[in-house]
Amino acid sequence: MELYLVVFAVAFFITLFITPLVIRLAYRIGALDMPSQRKVHRKVMPRFGGPAVYCGFLAIAAYLLHLEYDPQVAGLLIGGTFILLLGAIDDIYSLPPLAKLLGQVAAAVLVVLFGVRVNFITNPFDGYFELGMMSIPVTIFWIVAVTNSINLIDGLDGLAAGISTIALLTISLIGLRTQSSMPVVLLSLGLAGAILGFLRYNFYPAKIFLGDSGSMFLGFTIAVLSTMGLLKMVTVYTFVIPVIILGVPIFDTSFAILRRYSRGKPIFAADKRHIHHRLLNRGLTHRQAVLALYCLAIAFGLSAVYLVNRIY
Repeated sequence: MELYLVVFAVAFFITLFITPLVIRLAYRIGALDMPSQRKVHRKVMPRFGGPAVYCGFLAIAAYLLHLEYDPQVAGLLIGGTFILLLGAIDDIYSLPPLAKLLGQVAAAVLVVLFGVRVNFITNPFDGYFELGMMSIPVTIFWIVAVTNSINLIDGLDGLAAGISTIALLTISLIGLRTQSSMPVVLLSLGLAGAILGFLRYNFYPAKIFLGDSGSMFLGFTIAVLSTMGLLKMVTVYTFVIPVIILGVPIFDTSFAILRRYSRGKPIFAADKRHIHHRLLNRGLTHRQAVLALYCLAIAFGLSAVYLVNRIY
């Protein structure tokens, strides 16, 4: 238990102290989010939170690799660094959607090359299906899908960061319950600690946004950690559990894609019809909408823990 607390605290304090420096850096390099009709904020905001969260996570990942080299942890670190740099470029220069998508696929391919793969899908009636070579496209699809889900839910102060923290703590609890990969548990706790350090400046009223550097890094890392841990369980709930944990961003993204497709609009086209926008339109304040979605994410997380407890 002491190790878990140390990992969490180290990542928390590193990000807590680095974030003010990152805020100043964002203003200097022009990583700024301008107000617009489709956005909720009404003033220029720095959108460069990724490097702050990354520093806290990097300390934990580097420590684990120092203790014992794990190719999957190394792949996560390399792929995560790539996705962070991709998001940082977008925060400064605003890349086109296709360029970001191709970059996300490239980052997913990197971790696959280091052995991070979904090797099977459980058959709920009997046994499971070995994916064989299909494991590569399935893994890439999962990583890219979760990366974009967290990216798209990042529409209110502290929303994506808080939901990511809840998901990571759930992954940690399930990892401890099932005695799965210890690096997955420690990395999940470390990233959760880093995000909470960042939330000190990101919760409403925010002083800095995650930006694409932060939201894509969080989504990518959560997707890879779930592949390394949750998707290795040979149970009827192999794919159900991580989908439940990430229920809020996954369902919101799925509805957004269907909504845009049915209206004949590009699926990457931004709109103000996400679940958080709808809550604001219902009369909830900014803070109330975020807290309501936190509660929904916690409910999803507890449901996943309950299902795991029924199995083990």
